[in-house]
Formats: sequence, C-alpha cells, structure tokens
Amino acid sequence: MANLITDRRDIDFVLYEQLDVLALSKFPKYKGYNRKTFDLIISEARNFALKELLPIWVDGDRVGATFENGQVRVPPSYHRAFKLLCEGEWTALAESPEWGGQGVPITISVAADEFLVGANLTCNSYATFGGGTAKMIELFGTDAQKELFLKNLYTAHWGGTMLLTEADAGSNVGALSTSATSNPDGTYSISGNKIFITNGDQDLTENIIHPVLARIEGDPPGSKGLSLFIVPKIWVNEDGSLGEFNDVVCTGIEEKMGSHGSVTCSLALGGKGKCRGILLGKPGQGMMIMFHMMNEARLKVGFQGFIHGSAAYQYALAYARERRQGYDLEKGKNVDDEQVPIIRHPDVRRMLLWMKSHVEGMRSLEYYIAHSFDMLESTDDPDAKGYYEGVTALLTPVLKTYCAVKGFDICVKAIQVYGGYGYTKDFPVEQLARDVKITSIYEGTDGIQAMDLIGRKLAMNKGAVFAAFIKEMRTAAERAAAIEQLAPLAADVQGAVDRFEALTKHIQESMRSASFKVAFANSVPFLMVMGDVIMAWMLIWRASIASEKLQKKSKGKDLAFYQGQVFSAEYFVKSVLPETLGQMDAIVSGGDAVVNISEEAFGG
Repeated sequence: MANLITDRRDIDFVLYEQLDVLALSKFPKYKGYNRKTFDLIISEARNFALKELLPIWVDGDRVGATFENGQVRVPPSYHRAFKLLCEGEWTALAESPEWGGQGVPITISVAADEFLVGANLTCNSYATFGGGTAKMIELFGTDAQKELFLKNLYTAHWGGTMLLTEADAGSNVGALSTSATSNPDGTYSISGNKIFITNGDQDLTENIIHPVLARIEGDPPGSKGLSLFIVPKIWVNEDGSLGEFNDVVCTGIEEKMGSHGSVTCSLALGGKGKCRGILLGKPGQGMMIMFHMMNEARLKVGFQGFIHGSAAYQYALAYARERRQGYDLEKGKNVDDEQVPIIRHPDVRRMLLWMKSHVEGMRSLEYYIAHSFDMLESTDDPDAKGYYEGVTALLTPVLKTYCAVKGFDICVKAIQVYGGYGYTKDFPVEQLARDVKITSIYEGTDGIQAMDLIGRKLAMNKGAVFAAFIKEMRTAAERAAAIEQLAPLAADVQGAVDRFEALTKHIQESMRSASFKVAFANSVPFLMVMGDVIMAWMLIWRASIASEKLQKKSKGKDLAFYQGQVFSAEYFVKSVLPETLGQMDAIVSGGDAVVNISEEAFGG
C-alpha cells in the first residue's frame, strides 16, 4: 500500500547511500540524530499518511471546498485529519523547537513529506502553509511580532497565506493597486482586492494571518515602492488575545480543474474601511521580503510536481503488473495461452522505464537541494557555505519548473498505461493529472522561472556559481567512467555536460546581443535542457553507487534494486539524452520566427 504513494527503498537509497545524510549529526545543529530516529520519523509519516490522509484524498476532490452565504468550508472529512496533523506535530518538522517546530534536518522533512504531501496535498497544505508566513516574520519581524505570530503559525493554530495577485496586475506584481495609509497608532489602513489566494479562508483555524503586498500612499510606482504588511483576519491584540474582525472578506472561491479540496479565494480588504495591518520590515522592502517566501514556495511546488509523478508511477506500475491483456510476443498468439500482465509488453515497459528514470532523478535533485540547505545552515566552512548558497539559488527555478512539467508528463503517461480506465474517475491517475497541473503555473509560470534563470541566476558571482555546478556534474561522470560497466554511459554524460556548458555561453552571448529576444524565446527550452542534464548527472551518480554495490554481490531485493538503478541510467542516457542534444541544436540553430511573426500572422 505504501508504494502507491512513493518508494521507501528509493528514499533510503538517496538519504543514506547517495547523500549520506547521517553525516549531518557531526554538526552541533543536528547532534544526537541517528538513523533510528530518522527512520522512525519517516515511518510514522508513512503510517499517518496511509491511515488518515490517503483515505480522504478522493473525498476532498469529489466534495471539494464550498462557498455559501459568505462562508468558506473545506471538505468535512478534512477536519479530523487536520486536527491530527497538528496534534502529531507534523506542521513544521524542520523549524526551531523554540517556535513550535521539531528541528529535524530539512532533508528528513522532505522524506516525510513524500508521504504526507503525496497522500493528500490539499489537506496537508492547510496545516503547513502558515510556515511560509511565519518564516518571513521570523526573518524580518520585530521581537514583538515574533512573539505574537510565530508559534501560532508554525503549529497551525492559525492559518497563513500569501496575498500578491490582483486581477489587473497578475504576474506583474509591481502594477498592483492595494494601498496602505499610515494611522496615528503605528498601524496602517489597508484597502484593495486580491485573487487566487490559496487557503485565503477556511473553517479549520480560529484565525488566518495574511502577508499583504501594498503601496504606502506617496511611495513610488513599480515593485520598488511596495511594502509588506501583516494583516490578520481577526485582529491580534498586543497580549496575544483576539480582537475584532479585521474587514478581510472572502468574495468567492475559484472552481478549478483540480485540487478541489484546496480553497482558492478572492479577498476584499478594507471594503468597510476597517482593515488594519502591521508593517513587516521597512517601507519599500515588500518584494525583497516576499521573495524569501516565494523561493521557499517554489521549491515546495517543484516537490509537489515530483511527488504527484512518483505516485502516478507507483499506481501505473502496480496496475501493469496486475492487468492481463494480450499475449507474450515471444511465444506468439495461441488460443490456449493465458493473457499476460501488460508489463510484459515492450511499449508499456518503455513508458514505465521513462517514468521510473525521471522519478528517481527528480527525487535525487529534490533531496540534493534539501541537503544543500541543511549544509548551508550547519557548516562553518566559508567555501562550502558559498557553494551551497549558490547552488540552491541556481537550481531553484530549474527544480520548480522541471519537476512541475515532468510530474504532469508522468501523470499523463500513467493514464496511458491504464488505457481507457485511466481516463475515468474510477482510478487515481486521472485525479493526479488534474491536481498536479497547477504546479507549472502558480508561484511563477515556466516562462517567469526561465527568465530568472537566464537573466540572473547563470551570471551569479560572475559565473562562479555556474562553474562550480558544472564541476560537480563532471566529477560524477568521472567517477562513473572508472567503472567498466558505466564507462560508455559516463562518456555520453560528460559529452552532454560539455555541450550544455557551450549552450550556456551561447545563451549568455545572445542575451548581450541585438537578438536578446530570441534568447528569451528559448529560455524555457534551455531550462528544460538543463533539467535533463541534471537528471543524467543524478542518474549516473546513482548508477555508480549501485554498480559498486553489485560488485559486492548484493542479493535478493537489493540485487534487483541496484540493477534497476543501472537500467534507469542506461535508458535515460541512451533514449532521453539524445533528444536533449537535439533540443540544444535547435536552440543554437533555430531561427527567430517567434520574435518576427506579426500578431496578425498568428491567425484567428
């Protein structure tokens, strides 16, 4: 049953064999942790997910969130699970115990989330979304603000949100019109309307804390003139008690393609002139502060894309082993033969291996970034800190976009494995595909992430961050090249890394030329190429470890598992990477039709 969410054996492989997460215990921050503790946390997360979250996942989709007579209600089945999530202290695993967290490594928190998020993203999000709100206050708030809000947010006693988007501004946040007027008591009167607010209202918590981007009267236009305000749904008094309703009104909820259990609200602030907020940080720091939350959110969105893909693969794999249809091609059709499981058909095997290789590569990438954050917070080595700070920033837009896109693609392939049954609501892959599609849109679309990558991230520290990243990939290929079985694959990976490095120089030169618009037109394809090369890196790294274990005569399930790692790498390098190289050629030699076509020539 657990493997209908994710693969625990593969989680353990990444944690203990690829990344050696136990080495974190040598740092004071994580002193006292050991494998027994880590395994217990992950196992308990799995047990809770299977018992409480997964059984209500379909119900959340079918019943959905509702809005009636001004009241927002989540699916009724969510109430018990939400209460147990809070009581079990699953809401802020990696945060400081001082503020209600558990203080576990981020990498272990990600492993637990494979089950908690994989079983039921929407229900789990009500319990964890306030963590992003709390993190901004923890980093930029006053001591008084921390005392008022942090523990209640991290423990999900209060909910939390992110209020950026407006109907007339969309992704151009600097064009928003929500305003803030200074009051004599030091608060600000807030007036405006926000849309697409996840968990903007609900009936699970007694209060919701909204971080609101607004412009103080008289401040300049554009994003530089924005400030951030803490706006509670119910006003919070200085002693921590709740006061009056703060004029934050839900005017409706969106009817979405998927994620029906999640409330997406339109909110009116100050319609009666009684909405107050507290300035967080300094005037004009709104976007800088909000980006801390958005970057964390982007990593979580990439994780959501990956874990939906992981679940879809596990469902498709189980179905392919059970579903009997057709005959063994080697034997030929014989009326007396039994039909075989469809996993024996070459085309089904191709789809499954495509899914398997991508899921495993994305898992390693997710954990690699989580582990880099753990190291960034733990090590005192300035060079190591510089690397981990740089690589997490560089890879954030890639992880968000690549995992969101490929997660959806995996769900689509899973539907194909099921055939006609996959298109019906009788099986879970249909819901997974609907739920995961949003991940390539919210917290910045694919195009926005790609522009950030080529416009800012590649050039960080005068290119030193990118150079260190390339070196890491080459090191993994060199290790694999020393293993006879992997040497040909390693050569292909090394060649892809070299080609990608040259492509990056081409993109950067194009950015500085008169054809810079062509570079932006190719930014998403470039990001996806980068994601593919990273997958090849992760998979050859995994295959190197597996090959060394196979040389030690692994047996039983371990034998099959390690062999599977080598096959994943072989398939990706031989079947997927050639397509990536072709995409590199297209970026370099492709024309400028995207830029030159007139609006009229599109037709319509």
